[in-house]
Amino acid sequence: MTPRERLATARLYLVCPARPREWIAAAVRGGVDLIQLRDKSLDDEELVRAATAFVGHDALFILNDRPDLVQACGADGIHVGQDDDPPAIARAAVGPDRIVGRSTHAPDQAAAAEADIDVDYLAVGPVHATPTKPGRAAVGLAYVEHAAETVQKPWFAIGGLDAGNVHEVVERGASRIVVVRAITDAEDPEAAARELRAALEGRVGVER
Repeated sequence: MTPRERLATARLYLVCPARPREWIAAAVRGGVDLIQLRDKSLDDEELVRAATAFVGHDALFILNDRPDLVQACGADGIHVGQDDDPPAIARAAVGPDRIVGRSTHAPDQAAAAEADIDVDYLAVGPVHATPTKPGRAAVGLAYVEHAAETVQKPWFAIGGLDAGNVHEVVERGASRIVVVRAITDAEDPEAAARELRAALEGRVGVER
């Protein structure tokens, strides 16, 4: 199965800094489908070294904002923000078979990403303000509704989401979410991922 085929059925996306391999494996066991390495504190060599813990799991491995290191890291794709190089440059660096994701914060950005042949998926948000993106204003739930009505590519609601509020985006049409602290701050990443997955899929009373 190709990365794009796997992306089509992906629901739960985790963004995190460098983590031990077993920690990542636990999150994947809990239901994480994609995992992104985003660690601005690492230099190039450290980033490539950290990436070894992300490779080989039953989840797509996405690298944040370093298309030039995707091959060295063994990643399945790259994620670029609005302030990063455009998707065309990322695509040229990673080739035709890897995934390119794009952050969007407004309807015009979603429309541009939807029309861009180099973009495979969109992140839609931040729904709520989050310390992982200081200074980035929350776009609220209306943008989630807009994406549900207009975006045909896979898209993920992002921004301050956890098991307690994921129902808000699901009720407005989201079937995929990105989380950071909801798993990275949890004592048990597997249990946290499983709870999020259950909430995302509208299941209650699911055993951890």
